[in-house]
Amino acid sequence: MKEILLCKYGEIVLKGSNRRYFEDTLCKTLRHRAKKYGSFEITRSQSTLIIEPKDDFADIDGMFESTQKVFGIVGISRCAVCEKSMEAIKKTVEEYIPQFLIGKKTFKVVAKRSDKRFALDSMQIAAEVGGYVLAACPYLRVNVREPEIVVQVEIREFGAYIHAGQFKGAGGIPVGTSGKAMLLLSGGIDSPVAGYMMTKRGIQLEAIHFESFPYTSERAREKVLELARELSPYAGTFTVHIVSLTHIQEELVKNCEEDYFTLLLRRYMMAISDRIAKKTGCGALITGESLGQVASQTMQAIGVTNPMTTLPVFRPCIGMDKEEIVQISRKIGTFDTSIQPYEDCCTVFTPKHPKTKPELSKVEEQQSRLDFEALVNEAIEGAYVEYIRAEV
Repeated sequence: MKEILLCKYGEIVLKGSNRRYFEDTLCKTLRHRAKKYGSFEITRSQSTLIIEPKDDFADIDGMFESTQKVFGIVGISRCAVCEKSMEAIKKTVEEYIPQFLIGKKTFKVVAKRSDKRFALDSMQIAAEVGGYVLAACPYLRVNVREPEIVVQVEIREFGAYIHAGQFKGAGGIPVGTSGKAMLLLSGGIDSPVAGYMMTKRGIQLEAIHFESFPYTSERAREKVLELARELSPYAGTFTVHIVSLTHIQEELVKNCEEDYFTLLLRRYMMAISDRIAKKTGCGALITGESLGQVASQTMQAIGVTNPMTTLPVFRPCIGMDKEEIVQISRKIGTFDTSIQPYEDCCTVFTPKHPKTKPELSKVEEQQSRLDFEALVNEAIEGAYVEYIRAEV
């Protein structure tokens, strides 16, 4: 008995004349991931990808877990392949299927006969296989209307495929099909979630992190790189640009009114991100902002930071409350790292009474007290890159 994976497409089936591009990108991603787990053949047939191990050394369990985090796939079934005979099908059902039926009470069998030369038709195959399942799992009963699980038998040209139930895939569309964008990655809960959500929409990530060493520690930097590594099973390999804001923040303290510190800092961050994004081929910025969550995320505050970039700014968390963001953070495995108590640059020199309804003219007046271009260029020149290898 041989086990394979059957992967169902999601939105890809709606892509019309562009569908081939999305399929090719998805297959390329899976082939790249498969290298870690051994030798696999990946083929496609009727809105389904078939992942088949070429030898006994291939790690089907590892490949299954990795495939669950590949955007573009909505469902994955573990499937046994056997000879096209009712005797072989019976033996496979009795040995393979019970593991998927634990805790279930009702089932039904669906059969599909692509090879019309097979002696029994679909209804006859389903009836016989239903009998095999009941013999192996007598605690079950048949429910053709609302079964808890569906056992499927497909008679194909090269064998019989037998599987039960479907595991949920990551959904979305394949990474890279929507272009590349720069994620402003802090050490908090929101920005990794924003990165995940835009990756799900086909964005290839590049990231930028702002630090204030020595006011922030090396542990704070490592925390952010760990968050990037935790995103990599979904996003793949990407780079993180590390930019120091220390000098900028010290100049703000010397020359500007305290209430404007956070807003001015955000303007510098957006300007620096804009320029590095354009140099690296990114077509947008991504932030973890949620409307009204903190002083710098009011409508007016966002309004005075937006002009610092000409790129679109994606804010996938903008209408979410904190609990919704936390739920996604737990789901993707970044929450425990995000809550580690290491400060980021935004918590350094925080004003006691930050402006929540700033006027653009007054913010610009404060900014004019510094040599904006010189400080931006200095920060960009001092930046360095960390490479995040995909943990798949």
